[in-house]
Amino acid sequence: MTNLPNCPKCNSEYTYEDGNLFVCPECAYEWTLESEKQKEEESSVKDANGNILEDGDTVTVIKDLKVKGSSSSIKIGTKVKNIRLVEGDHNIDCKIDGFGAMKLKSEFVKKA
Repeated sequence: MTNLPNCPKCNSEYTYEDGNLFVCPECAYEWTLESEKQKEEESSVKDANGNILEDGDTVTVIKDLKVKGSSSSIKIGTKVKNIRLVEGDHNIDCKIDGFGAMKLKSEFVKKA
């Protein structure tokens, strides 16, 4: 018996193959291994250079960023340690010395 993957939607272990598709009999979800790999790559957060970011990484700001509600800005070259990835438009949650808790877009940072 081959080792088939669990269903990505309901995590059922009773999946079966139907041609090049995998099918879950419990929730009726159909998928291919290629489609799941694409979803994983799309959901990963990448920096300005295309490097994949992970929780706990250290990044460097590559552009002066204006801070809403403040007259100061985050300067280019500012290092941000121990980032946390979140869902949404601003997909990096972090603390910056002198500013406090901030949300940043991954397109304005590079992995250090």
